[in-house]
Amino acid sequence: MITGAPTSPVRRSWGQLHEAARRTAAALVADGLAPRQAVAVLAGDPAEVARVAQGTWLAGGSVTMLHQPTPRTDLAVWRDDTLRVLRMIDARLVLVGAPFEAMAGVLREQGIPHRMIDDLDSDRELRVVPAAEDDIALLQLTSGSTAEPKAVRITHRNLHANLLDSSTHLECDENDVLVSWLPLFHDMGMVGCLLLPMFTGIDLVMVTPAEFLGRPMVWAELMSRYGGTITAAPNFAYAILTRQLARADAGSLDLSRLKTLCNGAEPIDPSTVEAFVAAGARFGLRPEAVNCCYGAAESALVISLSALSDPMLLDTVDALELEKNRRAVPVRDDHPTGVRRLPLLGAALPSVVVRVVDESGAELGDREVGRVQLRGDSVTTGYLTEDGPAPALDDDGWLDIGDEGYLVDGQIVICGRRKDVIIMGGRNIYPTDIERAAAGVDGVRDGNVAAVRLMAGDGVARESFAVLVESRLVGDLAAERALADAVANRIVADVDARPAEVVVLPPGSLPKTPSGKLRRAAARALISR
Repeated sequence: MITGAPTSPVRRSWGQLHEAARRTAAALVADGLAPRQAVAVLAGDPAEVARVAQGTWLAGGSVTMLHQPTPRTDLAVWRDDTLRVLRMIDARLVLVGAPFEAMAGVLREQGIPHRMIDDLDSDRELRVVPAAEDDIALLQLTSGSTAEPKAVRITHRNLHANLLDSSTHLECDENDVLVSWLPLFHDMGMVGCLLLPMFTGIDLVMVTPAEFLGRPMVWAELMSRYGGTITAAPNFAYAILTRQLARADAGSLDLSRLKTLCNGAEPIDPSTVEAFVAAGARFGLRPEAVNCCYGAAESALVISLSALSDPMLLDTVDALELEKNRRAVPVRDDHPTGVRRLPLLGAALPSVVVRVVDESGAELGDREVGRVQLRGDSVTTGYLTEDGPAPALDDDGWLDIGDEGYLVDGQIVICGRRKDVIIMGGRNIYPTDIERAAAGVDGVRDGNVAAVRLMAGDGVARESFAVLVESRLVGDLAAERALADAVANRIVADVDARPAEVVVLPPGSLPKTPSGKLRRAAARALISR
């Protein structure tokens, strides 16, 4: 595991980390940690997180990665939200490390037991505390945890099944190097980019999200310098890196060793992938290296991955049939009523079974759009909420993941989140289509658009939607009005639906997660009605 790159790289073998984790576990047991107790972690240094996560498991506990404050975070709000989470998971201990040492004062004021990670070192002999397969390993906070705390209960069985499936599909071997900047409180960062290398023993080069967002080119530089073969990120990050690669000198990077760049955790925009592949070709990037994937915290992480041997495969379907009749009818790109290009996300991994059902729960056939459901060894059985444990599965063991999609020849296609779908004139319109149309207007900041649902009675006579765009034109009222009109007209032309309102915001206004993903529900609060 290599951290601190590119300026001050520190290399640790997994064996060295394991020995450090054993000493950490001995310290936790000596402090009185009991089997199956929840341990919360507030740390950003990847090596510290690796050590305390493994140490907590060796001591018989479960791990919860707390949401991390940023320089823009209101610490009073963060404190209250964190206290709610700690009560919900019944955490008996918070482990605090760099760069959040100052947060220890907040915990101390509230009387919350905590230890500094630097102090967790014991030379006592460790007797590993055994854990059952169905004991909780990870309590993964969901993206909405700060508003309504909820944690997915991931067991050792869930983790093992998912990591085994993922490593087999990715064909991990001793030549692999995974490069990541993803936050470790997110399942894609924690499970996919820390635990997968820990599980397989492959090399890991990891920096923090702040380092990537401050200088995105560091991601490509590390892949080039260390011969990266595997990486992962949401779609927006590939759009950012595309712009960086376009400005880089030919021959300054070598991306030829990459065998998979997993694109997931948010809707995949085919045009983003195509632009990224084109920009990366100058540096040896192969088109088939981009791997479209589908996952969820409820399945530990990965549900499906496209084949490593194929470039991105798209299903081009009739947009009107999809929206009105909920059928994915294949058509050509020049179809007269408009098309929607949807990535094929691969077949479900062996430890997950996927089906699509209608509103009555009846299973649908190929190319029929409905609710996506899961079950299998990697799928959680429930959540922790402020009101106590809550089941995730129905009576037959199926979990409704909250997405709409369909199956085609065994591959999964996702249309969008059910809660975000906008219903107008008998059509099911997906926000991503609206956002892509708006993003194509000059003056709109790429990747900084949110389409939000407006329910009837919420300032509108019937269900509609508003669009929020960031632009550097804010402050020039005439330019703002012209931009809003252009955005509305483009949406009408591309989606055949007119927004109730277009709101122009200054750069940095749209709420995002610390890893840069758009928070659509929070964006809705920016509309004044």
